[in-house]
Amino acid sequence: MSSIDLTPLYRSSIGYDRLGSLIDKALRGSDHSTGYPPYNIEVLDENHYAISLAVAGFEKDELSINVENNTLTIRGEKPKDDETRNYLHLGIANRTFEHKFSLAEHVEVTNADLNNGLLTINLLREIPEAMKPKSIAINQSGTVLEHREKVKDIEKEKDKSAQAA
Repeated sequence: MSSIDLTPLYRSSIGYDRLGSLIDKALRGSDHSTGYPPYNIEVLDENHYAISLAVAGFEKDELSINVENNTLTIRGEKPKDDETRNYLHLGIANRTFEHKFSLAEHVEVTNADLNNGLLTINLLREIPEAMKPKSIAINQSGTVLEHREKVKDIEKEKDKSAQAA
């Protein structure tokens, strides 16, 4: 297993400690993903994403979607078949599954749709106003000179009143 030293990143960056745990988790394969059901992750535009899972055979009430601690968890649970069926070939996988996806900060689930056996979960990255880039106006230095000129005028008036007295 390979190891990555993130010490240089931590020396010059603040708040990226979660990145290290994400990389470590990915290298260890700790989510025990089986690849079932197959899924796609799509970038719709700069701030919109979609995750599509092929969940043919699952009903809406057999699926659950939860977000906790920046982790999106999708579960599907089929009830046990009460009927005893005699299959010649059983190729349709109707087994229980769980997929977990790590979400970046400020990524929120906006909605989910189940259509033609595809569960589509839409995500939006909404950067708070305080974190968006902003322009800082540069004041013109002429205002400082005007202030100095006013101070000089006041000093001249003081000198004139002192000479008159």
